[in-house]
Amino acid sequence: MQFNPARRELTLKVVYYGPALSGKTTNLRALHQATDATTRGRLMTLDTADDRTLFFDLLPLALRTQGGVHVKLKVFTVPGQVMHNSTRRIVLQGADAIAYIADAKPGARLGNFDYWHNLSENLRENGLAIEEMPIVIQYNKYDLTDDRMAEEIAEIKRTAREPVHLAVAVRQEGVVDTFLELAALTYDRLNDKHEVAKRLGLRKEEFMQELSGILSATPFATSVPVAGSPASPASAAVL
Repeated sequence: MQFNPARRELTLKVVYYGPALSGKTTNLRALHQATDATTRGRLMTLDTADDRTLFFDLLPLALRTQGGVHVKLKVFTVPGQVMHNSTRRIVLQGADAIAYIADAKPGARLGNFDYWHNLSENLRENGLAIEEMPIVIQYNKYDLTDDRMAEEIAEIKRTAREPVHLAVAVRQEGVVDTFLELAALTYDRLNDKHEVAKRLGLRKEEFMQELSGILSATPFATSVPVAGSPASPASAAVL
């Protein structure tokens, strides 16, 4: 968290983390599309020849709460390829919250597991603890899952400490819901540590109302045709 008292501007950094091709960039693009054009910044991307994110995307959102505090949300993705671990570590510096984008496709469990541990290690290298970080897990590409993976995800959702969301980011489904829950967790963490409600007059209700107002959600379709169909959105057993 960075706060500029002269401008009464609070800047928060959100990082989308996860395996290569899990849908981090797709989430950011969908989030950008869902955002009111008057409040969003330019979506900056740097891709390789095969269209994978090489460094990061940056999506600055700016909103002003009724308490007169400007809140700027900077949303990054990290590159998923194994060889770019040093870049992932750098992008994590100063992170206030993390959206962990797991892959719901059959056979992706090992990659989800490995990158969760990679996240934990890189946070530790930055002096941060995964247990203290606001994190929401999203299982993307849920339309491509099968019975076995759906059952694993359902069990993870039931047992995981972190909230778990299902998504089909290419259809914008579940993208905004993931982001809004992460924003709420981030506020709770900041208020616990820095008393932003008391010191800045930044109330959670106002913050979430302002943020929700500039985002148009596409709810996740629980009837999405997949082989497995747990009654409640799956749980992310990446751990």
